[in-house]
Amino acid sequence: MAGKQASGAVPEAAAAIIELLNSRPHATPALPDTLDDPETAQAILRPFGLPEGSPPPRELLDDVRVVRTDLMAVVADPGAAQAWADLGEHTSAVTVRHAFSAPGEVRLRQVSGEPVVGGIVLAVASLIAAGSWSRIRACANDDCAHVFYDTTRSRTQRWHSYEMCGNRLNVAAYRARRQG
Repeated sequence: MAGKQASGAVPEAAAAIIELLNSRPHATPALPDTLDDPETAQAILRPFGLPEGSPPPRELLDDVRVVRTDLMAVVADPGAAQAWADLGEHTSAVTVRHAFSAPGEVRLRQVSGEPVVGGIVLAVASLIAAGSWSRIRACANDDCAHVFYDTTRSRTQRWHSYEMCGNRLNVAAYRARRQG
């Protein structure tokens, strides 16, 4: 999942985390929890180590939903120590070890715990190590909250889609100023 990315490209680990986060009920009207559909859940969890053709058991989905909620809290407020602590608590059964593969390179590998939850932990760790975690954002439109990857050089993208959310909010703010 790690490696250099072309400018503007979304790293594989980020795309997988974003798909997981967007599987939650969100937006207006509320989208369903797509983890409720076994085929969709398989596709969403496959990048984290779910074996091909293996329907995720209910206990695993429950664990993933808790981790997903923790990750959303971190995305919503990256500086919230409690959100990070909750994520650490809910993934504490996952044990990873480091392996030095070349001078200046370290790779984490899971040695115990639920493999899919471990895959999520390793994806987050790789994004943090690459400096890409801060590019994962929730849309600034509170009615939307769709998660996206900020590909802008300045790291200032606020909406998952300017056309759908940004323009609407800007027009609404303009009209409110004109009436006020």
